[in-house]
Amino acid sequence: MSLIHGGDVEGFVRDFGREPVDFSANCNPLGLPESAKRAVIESLDTADRYPDPLSRRLRETLGGHLDVAPESIFCAAGAAEVIFRIAAATGPKHALLLAPGFAEYELALRSVGCDIDFHYLSPENDFVLTDSLLDEIRDDIDIIFLCNPNNPTAQLIEQELLLRILARCREMGVLLVLDECFNGFLDDPDARSLRPFLTENPNLVILGAFTKLYGMAGLRLGYCLNSDLGLIEALERAGQPWCVSSVASAAGIAVLDDSEYLERSLKLIGEERVFLIEGLERCGIRVIGSGANFIFFRSPVPELGRLCRERGFLIRDCSNYRGLGKGYYRIAVRTHDENLKLLEALSQIMKARA
Repeated sequence: MSLIHGGDVEGFVRDFGREPVDFSANCNPLGLPESAKRAVIESLDTADRYPDPLSRRLRETLGGHLDVAPESIFCAAGAAEVIFRIAAATGPKHALLLAPGFAEYELALRSVGCDIDFHYLSPENDFVLTDSLLDEIRDDIDIIFLCNPNNPTAQLIEQELLLRILARCREMGVLLVLDECFNGFLDDPDARSLRPFLTENPNLVILGAFTKLYGMAGLRLGYCLNSDLGLIEALERAGQPWCVSSVASAAGIAVLDDSEYLERSLKLIGEERVFLIEGLERCGIRVIGSGANFIFFRSPVPELGRLCRERGFLIRDCSNYRGLGKGYYRIAVRTHDENLKLLEALSQIMKARA
């Protein structure tokens, strides 16, 4: 089976018999917070029971954290499940996606037989979204997925443009799904979010996840926000009822109060992102985007992914993204020692290919 995402640690272990340093998945380098670990252990005493199918405590805690009404929140086993449920619940016939963009949007839409138009981001403009998208938002489009910052390019969409896109979608009757899963890594996440515009825009769905910011990829916990309670109910009906385990729910509730972990994480990522960018540029690699906890670049060595893998590092080869080709890569920001070792390996690779 061909894998389309990063994070295939098991595949590396089977090939090499040891653990890699994984730069291919954009998760918090500090790992699962201690608060989440304690909550998981404590939750095991009640793991013999079915979890709450409505995730009420989680929605209430998350609503207080985000200043959103709990009834406007739907929780699931990761943002990916929410994406597939949105496709199943709304049954769109015609969609508009950015290319390159997160593969799950297309996969979910294809699963319900949806036709897709692609708006290709320009490499000459470093894959930054411009207002040219507005002309493609027509009344025959049912749904649009955007990601801010975009995955894999790590480029931000300007807030003024986002609001124009939202207004255009409202005018054309288009459902706008805005993926903010990496929003928490930004310098001013609240200023970059469209959460304040949910109430007057029932056609706006915002995706979020505990996967990246809280290092909970293995626990699977994501959510969406939407002021149309009919759509929230449709999402609940679009799959099996126990889509959030009691263990994941307990961990999610615990980490939302863990401000110390969040502060340490953002400080580390902010410092190490600069360190990685400077190191990549010294190696002769031009960084294209770095708006979140990952960095997108083009390498003069097209087989860089294979060469890094041979040295024990997984990086994300982006050549399988629609709109990209060989030579484009994405790396997560990790701890200083890990970043230093990767840069040393990259320096050796570049010198050998000079």
